[in-house]
Parts: sequence; C-alpha cells; structure tokens
Amino acid sequence: MSPAAKPKHSKKVVAKKTAAKKPKVKKVKAPKKFTFLAVAVVVIWMGISGVAGPLFGKLSEVQENDNAAFLPASAESSRVSEVATQFTSSDSLPALVVVTGDLTKENLAKANEFAANIGTLKIEEGDGKVVADYLVAGAKSFPIPSEDGEALLISVEISAEKIVTPLPNGEPALPAIVNTIRDGGKDIEGLTINVTGAGGILADLFGAFGAIDTTLLLSTLLVVALILIVVYRSPLLWIFPLFSAVIALSLSGSIVYLLAKEEIITLNGQSQGILSVLVIGAATDYGLLLIARYREELHLVESRFSAMKKALRGVFEPIVASGATVSVGLLVLILSELDANRSLGPVGAIGVVCAVITMLTLLPAFLVIFGRWIFWPRIPHFDSKDEKLSGIWSKVAKYVDKKTRRAGLITGVILLALAGYSSQLDASGLSQTETFVGKPDSVVGQEVLGQHFPAGEGNPSYIVGPADKTQELIKVITDTPGVGDAFPVPDGPVIPGQPLPKPKFVNNQVLITATLEDAADSAEAKATVVNLREKLDAVSTDALVGGFTAVNEDIAEANARDNRIIIPTVLVIIFLILALLLRSLLAPFMLISTVVLSFAATLGACQLAFKYVFGFPGADTGFPLFAFVFLVALGIDYNIFLMTRVREESKKLGTRAGTLKALTVTGGVITSAGVVLAATFAVLGLLPLVFLAELGFAVAFGVLLDTILVRSILVPALTIGIGKKIWWPSKLMNGKN
Repeated sequence: MSPAAKPKHSKKVVAKKTAAKKPKVKKVKAPKKFTFLAVAVVVIWMGISGVAGPLFGKLSEVQENDNAAFLPASAESSRVSEVATQFTSSDSLPALVVVTGDLTKENLAKANEFAANIGTLKIEEGDGKVVADYLVAGAKSFPIPSEDGEALLISVEISAEKIVTPLPNGEPALPAIVNTIRDGGKDIEGLTINVTGAGGILADLFGAFGAIDTTLLLSTLLVVALILIVVYRSPLLWIFPLFSAVIALSLSGSIVYLLAKEEIITLNGQSQGILSVLVIGAATDYGLLLIARYREELHLVESRFSAMKKALRGVFEPIVASGATVSVGLLVLILSELDANRSLGPVGAIGVVCAVITMLTLLPAFLVIFGRWIFWPRIPHFDSKDEKLSGIWSKVAKYVDKKTRRAGLITGVILLALAGYSSQLDASGLSQTETFVGKPDSVVGQEVLGQHFPAGEGNPSYIVGPADKTQELIKVITDTPGVGDAFPVPDGPVIPGQPLPKPKFVNNQVLITATLEDAADSAEAKATVVNLREKLDAVSTDALVGGFTAVNEDIAEANARDNRIIIPTVLVIIFLILALLLRSLLAPFMLISTVVLSFAATLGACQLAFKYVFGFPGADTGFPLFAFVFLVALGIDYNIFLMTRVREESKKLGTRAGTLKALTVTGGVITSAGVVLAATFAVLGLLPLVFLAELGFAVAFGVLLDTILVRSILVPALTIGIGKKIWWPSKLMNGKN
C-alpha cells in the first residue's frame, strides 16, 4: 500500500492501541473486615490509654533516689547500716544549714532565733504541716560556731521514715521541707543561709528529676515532631507515629508504676528519665521503618491493605529482633549488684516491648484507616516511580561498590583513631556536688561548709566492731590520715559540761562515729575509707566501715564488678539473637565487632568532649556500663535493619547486589531513625545532672556514628568484601556472590 493510501487516522489508531496496553488504575475498595479490624484495634488502644494515662502521671510518686538503698545487703556499708539501727531509735537524714555573714552579737541572736524556729516553719502545700512534723522526735537544732568564728552550722535532723509519705498534693516531702528552710532564711538581713548535707543535696536531686514529667518529656516530643515533619514533609503523617509512641510510653509507664508500687521493681528518677526518651525514640524508629516499607509497597501494590500486609511481613522480623536485642540487653542488668542498675533493666525492657507491640498494631491500623492521602503532598501512587531508588543513598551505594576497600579502610581508621582516646576517659566517679551541671544551693553550701568546718561534717563514717576492742578501734581510727575525731555512740544523753556517758554496747558490738577531714563524697575521703578498712582488719576482721563515703566506695566496686560480668553477657546474648535472625555465624560476629569498635570510638569522643568542650570533671563509675548497654543494644538495631534487608535481597540478587539494593532503599529511613534516637537522648542534657547529660551525649554521638559511618559505609564494605561467605553456614552462601 502506498503512503498516500494509508488511513488518515492511523496515528490516532496506533495511539489508542498503545494507550490500551497501559494498565488502568482502578480504585480498590477497602475490604470491610480489614476496615473493621483496624477500627477495632484503634478503639482497644484508646481504651488502654484511658486506663494507663492516669497511672503514668503518678510515676514520680514511686521513685526511690537513696543511694544506700541501691546496694546489696552483702555490701560492707549495708551491713553497718543494718547494725547501726540497733544503736539509734530513728534513721536521720541531716540537712546542714550553713550560716555566714557578719556574725555580730545582733546577727548571732538572729541565727539562734532562726534555729529555734525552724520546726515552726509552715510547709507550702503541706496542708497545715510544719517542718517539725518531719523531724526526728526530740531532735533539737542549734547553731555550732566554726573554729575561725566566721560561720555557724545548724544540723536539722529530718526523719527518713516520715518523709516517705508524700505531701497531700502527691509531691515528695523532702524538697518541700528543705525549700521551706531556705525560704525562711532568705529575709534575715546580714546573714547568708545555705542548706546542704545529705538532706539538701537529695532535695536538689529530687528537684532535678522533677523536670522529667514536664521539661524532658515535652522537649522530647517537640524534637521528635520537628524531625518527623522534616523527614516526611507532610503536615499530617508525623502525627500518627508520634501519637502511637506516646501511647506506648503511657502503657509502659503504667506497668512500671504498678510494679514499683508493689515494690516488685525499684524506680529512680534516672530510670524514669531514660524510660521516656528510650520509648519515644525506639517507638519512633520502629514507626519510621514500618512507614518507609509501607510507602515502598504502595508503589508496587494497588490495595493499601495488601501493601500494609506485605510491609508488616517485611518489617516484623527486624523490629521484633531489634526489640529483643534492646530489651534482653537491658534485662542483663538484672545481674548487677546495684538496685539502680537492676531497676533500669526491667523498666527499660518493659518500655521497649510496649514500643514494639504498639508500633506493630496501633500504627498500622491508623495508616490503613486514613489511606494514602495522609502522605500528602508526596502521595505514593501505585505503579509510580519510587524516588528512593535514585536518591542520595543510591550514590552512596555506588561509591561503596566502586571504592569498597578505600571506604572500609578510611572508616576503620577514623573509628580506631577515636577509640585510642577511650583509655583516657576518667570514670572514677563524681562527688555529689559534681553531679549537678550548675550550682544549686546544696553545692554552694557544701563549698562554704568546707571552708569553715571539717569537710566531712554532717556525713560521718560509722565503724562497727567488737565491744571488747573499743579502745583499739578508736586508736586505729584516729591515727588514720584523713580522719578527724572519733567517738563511740554513748549509752545515754550527752550533757554539755559533763563527762561523756559510757559507750553503748549491743550484742557485744560497738558503734563508733568518725568525722573525715575531706568532703564525704570526695575521692580523698573514699581513699581514707579504703585505708581505714585495711587497718581495722588488723584489729578485727569483724570491724566494718559504713556511712555515706563507704556507700559511695561500695557502689564504685559494684560497678567495676558489673562491667566484668554484664558486658560479656550482653555480647553473647546479642550474638545468639543475630545468629538466629540472619541464620549465620560469621555475619553476627562481623556486626558485633563493628558495634564494639563504634562503642570504643564513642568513649574516645566522650573523653575529648567532656574535657575540652563541656568541662565535666569526669564520669560516674556506672557511665561505661550504661553507655555500653545502650550503644551496643541500640547500635546493633541499625545493622539489624540493614542486614535483614541485605539477606532478603541477596536471595534474589546475590550478596553484592543485594547489599547495594538494601543500602539504597534503607539508607534514608535508617538515617532518619538514627537522627530521631540521637535527638531524643540528647534531650537528657536539659536536666541539670552531669550523668544524664554525659549519657545523652554518648548515646546521641554513638548512634549517629553507627548510622552515618558504621551502617552506611563500614558494614556494607565488609559485607561486599567478604562476599557470600558472610552467610556461613547457611545455604545462602552457595548462591550468587
């Protein structure tokens, strides 16, 4: 047929035929049973939230922040404390009121009047109660002048038993008592009054932890919300994962409250603060992973219900494995000798388990109920291009593919260089005055106290020993460098100007009180206690040293023991979980090795940051253990998210191509998850406590290091370098390379 004979509308006919070949996108109706199931899940969770919310609000009421209560009964200081109760009728928590200024006769009279009236000061929101209602029965407060005549010391004996009961408004009693004393001394002209000692410092700790319910939680939610808005670039989508995370926190907090109320577990302010950031951070991470996989499936599947089903199938295993590694890693803390560490184990594990359950049930229900439009303006349409396959992470994957050895070597050198500084980290402990980022009144008072009185005044050491060796014990105690005076607990009242009563003996034992020359929470005081224990052993092996300083020393020893036991146990358990997840022995070994290297590099970075940036005096003895548990358990998460996808893709594409595909499609979501978790832990720095600020920095820096360098560069480079042998001994090692 000649060209002239062709039909005039042939082009239109061809165009119509071509258009006919393109599949039509039909609107898929939501199956009623799935819609009903999703709505039922949301309704059930709303009911749970209604019960859990009020209980979560009471969490601060069951806190226990007394260091002595965290030690095991076998600790030497605990044994002394048990014996000491037989010598005294009550357990006193002294608040030391330090008075300075121009101590004229007139001002001395004012100080005496203030001391006499401390008990009559009315406690705000105390429902008519006064300070005397919380003092040891019969205790008197009167000023004791310093040797230099420039200061006065008033010891206020607060009853540890009476302050256990909260105020009528539910707030702890101790901070209110101490603040009442402080307020009562503000208006005394010519005198400066500071409240320190165990009572003052502990009250300020309560005040610092009080910000957990408001400042910390609100700041965490605000930070996560901002990050999610940036990640999703959607005015609506961020609401659903964040709301689900809040529900997870509410549920976990209510469970912790009930267990702590029944004294099954111990909760302190530190654990409560970590619970909030851990649950919000972990839950949001799991939500990011689910939403990313759901979005990916929406490009491939027409029905959003089918897309969610496939997404859940893809993320269920890594999310559950991630939750298992974190929760089991935390539960290993149960092996700790310290109640503070042991309590964090179940508290954190409960939070992570609740996060896993919530994000695998409530969040999917929200997403399928509201449909694709919640992704607006970047709505993932069926059969449309997935922008993740051509974004920045595809370029990172190409770089790792072309420069595998160089990428792995550069990353390894950076990590090793930072790790070299880890041995210089000073984790010998912090004094109580060093635990605060700023200088609350108790810290100022402690400094003033040390200038005019023996620094150990108000926090004496207690020595228990055989009654028949009382004089020998006293001689050894007073001859020990660093010890001021020492005297046995008298068997009767002490009357000024009269001889001291004879020593009190109980069950053929004597209790001796010794005042240290250095601050009771200082390194010098702890060294004195260690020396004293060694010397007293020569007199009697039954001679035991307790008191505030001894408690701190025993805590340091318990932390050292915990490091030796818990760290290897966590590594073994995580190895076993990874081996089951990846069906391999070589891959888990490689992953754990990279995370341990990352942990060492983080400690090195902490040493540099603490010393040269933040100016912190050192780190708590428990810091390395806490940092290890969180960094290894959380850091391995991102490797789990990556390597489970690598294994999935390797079955179809081979190890090399599967690794590159997995890095490309998971790069954005894992990085976003790392940023969220780092930001939530960084919020801990808002609390005025050095330990939490340091832990927040360590976890934030370590998570970013894992996310940006280890998971993005080092692990893919090592996986490609090792090849299919990485899956040994599974059958996958016999597949494509």
